Amino acid sequence: MFSESPKTSDPLSEVVRLLRPHAAFTNTISGKGNWAVRYAEYGLPSFCIVLEGGCLLSVDGHEPVSIEAGDFILLPATPAFTLSSFTPAPPVYLDPNKVADERKELRYGDQDGPADMRSLGGAFLFDCHDPGLLVSLLPGLVHVRESERLPLLVKMVEDESAGQKPGSEFMLARLAELLLVEAMRSTTTGNAPPGLLRGLGDARLAPALRAMHARIGHAWTIEQLAKIAALSRTAFFERFNNAVGKAPMDYLLAWRMEIAKELLRANELSVLSIAERIGYGSSSAFSVAFSRHVGLPPSQYARS
Repeated sequence: MFSESPKTSDPLSEVVRLLRPHAAFTNTISGKGNWAVRYAEYGLPSFCIVLEGGCLLSVDGHEPVSIEAGDFILLPATPAFTLSSFTPAPPVYLDPNKVADERKELRYGDQDGPADMRSLGGAFLFDCHDPGLLVSLLPGLVHVRESERLPLLVKMVEDESAGQKPGSEFMLARLAELLLVEAMRSTTTGNAPPGLLRGLGDARLAPALRAMHARIGHAWTIEQLAKIAALSRTAFFERFNNAVGKAPMDYLLAWRMEIAKELLRANELSVLSIAERIGYGSSSAFSVAFSRHVGLPPSQYARS
């Protein structure tokens, strides 16, 4: 029987677990005088934290932002962007894939003397089937100011990337997870795009979202979820749709399918067991829903 106070879950942790980041690497970036570099589109999540000084960041599709010591930047899909001093200069064009392979300090502008700006730039590596899940949850540009923990985490990533110490692979995987969680926490507000993160930033919707994740196989109704959110059925539906970008049952279906895909890839459970785990009474009903949502039957998806 349905409980009015179901056990809770941590949807943010579940998302990071599904993404399965297995590493993060960094490059030291510095500049002096008047300089500018133009990076081509990278397409994968990348980050930067400013250690000293400041510079101008112009990401395609976004207004230029001034970043300074202590600022953390996350680009979930890393489109083309320009990094420069505050005084304009002709840009040097760079391929981000080649820069990632170098793993050494990159100095822009004047090569001699102390730098005006120093930062750490890096990227995440994932084992997941669809890293686009991160892109769907975050704004195109995440700018975090005055974080106490992000600089410490990035510095630890730098240390682990530089040294070939025993256990570095494990450490980098855990640090990548922590970096992602900290960055995503910073967007659980109204500035997040419609999606899970904005929903978790809503005090009324968050308990309902946690309940859905905790009991993904439960036959949820709008009435039950609205009661958890202490809202009327209509108010809950409209508020959820506006914040999350999907109707409650559509969101539940999408999350069930993400869990099903992970379980199918693991190839440890039968289709019937997976169907029952995520709330379907038969393998045929699950197969129809999965095929409609993913475009492949469960058995074919598992093989591919």
